[in-house]
Amino acid sequence: MTALLLIGAAVLLLLAVFLWPAFRRRTLRKPRSRREALEFLEEYAQLPGDPPKQAEPDPVPELPRSYGIDRLVLMVRDPYWLYAYWEITATKMEEISTKYGPSVWDATRAVLRVYDVTGIDFNGSNANSFFDCSLNDRADSWHINVPEANRTYCVDMGRIFPDGTFITVLRSNFVTTPRDALSDNLDEEWMWIEGIYRTLRYQTGVSSPMIVEEIHERMGRAPLGVGSPGFYDPAGQT
Repeated sequence: MTALLLIGAAVLLLLAVFLWPAFRRRTLRKPRSRREALEFLEEYAQLPGDPPKQAEPDPVPELPRSYGIDRLVLMVRDPYWLYAYWEITATKMEEISTKYGPSVWDATRAVLRVYDVTGIDFNGSNANSFFDCSLNDRADSWHINVPEANRTYCVDMGRIFPDGTFITVLRSNFVTTPRDALSDNLDEEWMWIEGIYRTLRYQTGVSSPMIVEEIHERMGRAPLGVGSPGFYDPAGQT
């Protein structure tokens, strides 16, 4: 029995001696093609004892280019620039084709009509003024340069016929641009807080009516309701 075990061990040793060079050459041999390289990496990338491979993260989903809703959204960028984006569904296009004829999209050109509707109840035809921005048929958004700041605007996405007739396809919301300078509105009256706190000896628990009464008695020179353009002079001069 012992002799058989020794013979088996000797055979295994001989096999290892003869097969090791061939295995080493196969392991170290540079792959001759892309396919062979991939097979090599797949075979030897995960060795016993190596940490498991981390799963690749799921790709970030892309936002859809359309939502199947007819819409024209107007936004304010700064006092002189607006931004509009829109979507026209096939249903809306079919509706326009039915109303104005199947060739309406080929016989007209796309425009954004920008209305100044400051201070009015806009009904589609009573704007203070308007101007057009020519578009290409593939556009779905546009930056709009407006002539005045601190105004209210509305936009129509529409088509113009060769004779100048304009038809509205979509209408936007209303937006108001900010002013481009400091406000010229002044508060009518300011409370004279600093003078009050300089002379009033505040005591814990004193209610507001008591403070006002004490101000009138002890601070006759600090009138309530003094306007912001000037201050009251204790000597009787403003």
